[in-house]
Amino acid sequence: MKKIKTLLVATIALAAGAMSLTSCDKDDDKAENIVSEYKFNDDLVAKTKSVSHNDEAVLLVAFGSTWNNAFQAFDATKAAYEKAFPNADVYVCFSSDICINRASIGENTDENGNIVKRDYYEPRYLLHAIGAAKYSKIYVQSLQVIPGEEFAAVVASVKKFANNGYVASAHLDDKYLENVEIRLGMPLLNDPDTDVKTVAAELNKLYSAEAAKGAVAFMGHGNPDTYDTFKANIRYTQLEEALQTYSKNYYVGTVDMPDNYKQDVYARMKQNGITSGALSLHALMSIAGDHAHNDMAGEGDEYWDEEEEESEDNSWLEYFGHKTYKVSVPTTKAGEPAGLLELPGILNVWINHTKNAEVLEDAFHSMYPESEEEEEK
Repeated sequence: MKKIKTLLVATIALAAGAMSLTSCDKDDDKAENIVSEYKFNDDLVAKTKSVSHNDEAVLLVAFGSTWNNAFQAFDATKAAYEKAFPNADVYVCFSSDICINRASIGENTDENGNIVKRDYYEPRYLLHAIGAAKYSKIYVQSLQVIPGEEFAAVVASVKKFANNGYVASAHLDDKYLENVEIRLGMPLLNDPDTDVKTVAAELNKLYSAEAAKGAVAFMGHGNPDTYDTFKANIRYTQLEEALQTYSKNYYVGTVDMPDNYKQDVYARMKQNGITSGALSLHALMSIAGDHAHNDMAGEGDEYWDEEEEESEDNSWLEYFGHKTYKVSVPTTKAGEPAGLLELPGILNVWINHTKNAEVLEDAFHSMYPESEEEEEK
């Protein structure tokens, strides 16, 4: 496991370094940023203390979104966690500054069409506020699908918090940090055997009727080779293999994993003799946001370039539609594509990861044995 631990340390160092690049070059600007960070943290600490009433906390970490249906999915996920952890206060945070900012200025509405300003925070700020509220046990649950680049950033945030490493966290009680129990919940497809097989079984329960009528393709995100942390992209291939034990009509592709784009999915479908007929598309992402609405379900000339069929700007719906398939994007009652958090059987996998989360210092033991085997080849 030495190589895996070395990889993790390097990943944490890179992620922490990236976070430190947000300050300005001038000393005066740095000082001003530090003062602002203290003020921001103090306000958030006060807010967190005012609502905390349990001894445990659950922090759900997502990339974020700017879509109304995604916010409703996050709200429902928070409610499900509150039911599953009745003795814990549940918080949701975003790692994307863009998503945080756009939520805070009120770009979104509630179910009745009323404008809603939503306050989300980066993991580091909520972790600090949770620490200042002196919870005795903190669960940090990654809402990522694979243990890739985004998950590495979650790990870095938690490790830095545990070591009192943030500027505005320096006044946290060291004795508290030495004794607080921090547990790290793994992404959805963390384990190549149990998780992949469980998720495949749940997806088949939901979509077996579609697979009986034609092809079913799931679109995940994936990471470019240079960001394929823990070699996590392999989970998409493993999931397709697990799904195809139920039906050869199941396929899994991505928007960002080399050799697993929509054209690669098409090539595999052709190889299996599926060159026309019904094809349904589903998002293999925690929520149905920009990628689901645009990259997957985007319809019309805006999403189709005949001169460059394999362009990443071409949506899956348009691409496969121009390949003579009868393409559909099944939607919820609200008329939106569904994200994985909206599927109870899949959400329950995340919840079980939280319930079984290991204490931080042991969380990385034997997590990715297949990665070590590949390194040794």
